[in-house]
Amino acid sequence: METVELKVVMAGYNCEQKIKKCLAKLRGIEKVEVDVGYGKVVVSGCVHPNKVLKAVRRAGMKAELWPSQNEALLSTYAAASMSSYYSLSQLNNA
Repeated sequence: METVELKVVMAGYNCEQKIKKCLAKLRGIEKVEVDVGYGKVVVSGCVHPNKVLKAVRRAGMKAELWPSQNEALLSTYAAASMSSYYSLSQLNNA
């Protein structure tokens, strides 16, 4: 079983129902959770992430895969490393 997380722009009052309806057509989906406040959709089941993404987009909604926490941590680490690198290089040049 796989979990697919999507970031979806939800502007209308019936977006949650629209998402659930379009995903109900896909085979292998066991559970769909929609958080309208965060614009997050979590799909559980045996389905490929691209199929889930494509189904939501075909329903007329702007969607992308949710950025994982690991990517966010990696970005933070890379930014901190670059910051300390430039601080050290400035000290060496002084």
